[in-house]
Amino acid sequence: MPSCNLATPLSEHDVRSLLVGDTVYLSGVIVTARDAAHKFLVETLIRSESIPEIERPLYRILRQHLAGGVLYHCGPIVRRTAGGGWEFVAAGPTTSIREEVYEPAVIEHFGLRGVIGKGGMGGGTLRALQEHGAVYLHAVGGTASLIADSVEEVLAVYKQDEFGTPEAFWVIRVNRLPLTVTMDSCGDSLHGHVAEASQAALGRLIPGLVQTTQSR
Repeated sequence: MPSCNLATPLSEHDVRSLLVGDTVYLSGVIVTARDAAHKFLVETLIRSESIPEIERPLYRILRQHLAGGVLYHCGPIVRRTAGGGWEFVAAGPTTSIREEVYEPAVIEHFGLRGVIGKGGMGGGTLRALQEHGAVYLHAVGGTASLIADSVEEVLAVYKQDEFGTPEAFWVIRVNRLPLTVTMDSCGDSLHGHVAEASQAALGRLIPGLVQTTQSR
């Protein structure tokens, strides 16, 4: 499968040229977000009749990073550096389907070009990827410390006191983070293919079990 180097912010042209199975080495600034962060994005920022004044500075920052940007479903393990900053110790992906109820609205509102996670997402997100020109990028689970090696710098953290360290927004700079396109802007989903193949295999397996039981 083809591979390419991309850097944020991503253009719609670059993203729409990606297909399921392509390998991407991603560099640039990305933002982490899990359950609490997604809930905040949608309920407080996107669907609120009026964004609370106290949240407006963060809203402007997030719009800056997420327009043409990438959101990473990740709850990192971090530690303080000697200089008082932060560094990632582990940065493995978390299961993405939990964010399905929120992701389409986030993609549309902020102009996301990419979502990183593991396990894939559902039909709502797949449609949003098609409509707005974005992709789902799969990070390999179980390689949290190796992924952390791709994190060059922690630029900022938001909502850490309120949400906790794993659920906070971490703004990080990555260098050649290895990812695989598993849902593209053409409506193709590797996760959908796997589900269909598994269902077909189960359908073949169960009749065989039934016949074996009946023959006893």
